Amino acid sequence: MGLREDLERFREVGEERRQDLEEFIQYGDLSGSDSDRIEIPIKVVDLPEFTYDQLDRGGVGQGQGGTPDVGQPIGEPEPGEADDDGDEAGEPGEEGGEHGHYEMDPEEFAEELDEALGLDLEPKGKEVIEEIEGDFTDVTRTGPNSTLDFERLFKQGLKRKLATDFDEGFVREAMRVAGETPKSVYQWCREKRILVSLSWIDAEWDDIPDDERSRWRSFAEMEREVDRDSAARRLRREGIEQIPFRRDDERYRHPEIEEEKRRNVVVVNIRDVSGSMRETKRELVERTFTPLDWYLQGKYDNAEFVYIAHDADAWEVDREEFFGIRSGGGTRISSAYELAGEILDEAYPWSEWNRYVFAAGDSENSSNDTTENVIPLMEGIDANRHAYVETQPGGTAINATHAEEVERAFDGDDGVVVASVGAPDDVTDAIYQILRSPSAERATTPDAPGP
Repeated sequence: MGLREDLERFREVGEERRQDLEEFIQYGDLSGSDSDRIEIPIKVVDLPEFTYDQLDRGGVGQGQGGTPDVGQPIGEPEPGEADDDGDEAGEPGEEGGEHGHYEMDPEEFAEELDEALGLDLEPKGKEVIEEIEGDFTDVTRTGPNSTLDFERLFKQGLKRKLATDFDEGFVREAMRVAGETPKSVYQWCREKRILVSLSWIDAEWDDIPDDERSRWRSFAEMEREVDRDSAARRLRREGIEQIPFRRDDERYRHPEIEEEKRRNVVVVNIRDVSGSMRETKRELVERTFTPLDWYLQGKYDNAEFVYIAHDADAWEVDREEFFGIRSGGGTRISSAYELAGEILDEAYPWSEWNRYVFAAGDSENSSNDTTENVIPLMEGIDANRHAYVETQPGGTAINATHAEEVERAFDGDDGVVVASVGAPDDVTDAIYQILRSPSAERATTPDAPGP
């Protein structure tokens, strides 16, 4: 392998690449990031390079004064001297290596996660922030003359003209067929699809001189001898003054009003902080909820977050408290949904805000609270998606039935997701379940290990 190929190989390995995103979510240190800045560990490999002797001290095999002869023993290196491998002498592990990081904002994080997990979330705008005039595509019945849609008016009049117009001279010649009457002439016109009324024929009949009433022996003879005047020739001859315009046909062009909407989202994070939620469970909640927050913040123009902790009662907390707080009380999950509903109704109306309600816990709840209270409360809170994340590292406990009851109640409802996270390996699958569209299926290949 030549030097150029060797350098390229090192460059492929050594470029500052982000640590695999799924690996970072599952096992990385999330604490070094905040809501607006995400730090992803990167792997750095120094590229090989030649170093030239700037002091012209000689080349290979040329020692300096005091260089031992071949076979002469060498003493122990003095403190601070380098050993045979070029490393400074010293105690192992005294100094830590440098760790590089790649910073990305939530928007870039959302793009990367879309690509990594195959997500296709398309946020919708709700709050109208501006109305602007677009193209003149709408029409109204009134308006200034400058906006009159004359082309439409002309077409409507032309269609009416063609629907009612006929060659009057041709019909008058039909009245000169021997032995015919106004009714027989009218019947012949209907057969020939000539749009003339019987009243018009009656009005014109008496104007035909008696000595001309037998000019033609039959209608067939008359048709052979008389040329019909086409509608196009008549229009060119008579001009547009003969087109019947009507006020009912007048339409005035009006600009289409386009609404610019801001994509607002509020994310309600609910966590069980009762005594059964020990450290490992709390860590799994943080590892799941933190990327969800980053992702939705990156997807929407305006994102706000609400954090609710609960045991038997619920209260609102800030983000720092949310993942670390622990209580010794019991569990009543419905208290959190009651508080969430109050906050959403008061500050985040469904007509203006996209809403996500995410809850997590070990699936333990007070007797009958899930079926009698939580499920009806969830049904009453409009949201893009409800999700419950069950954290049970050692497997589901006998009395941990909340997740199962919620899943059973909302079976077939794409707006409600129940995910299980028993270990860090499960986190990205849970995130995918929560954020995926109903029709999406996560693609996996033998060469691409799952999360």
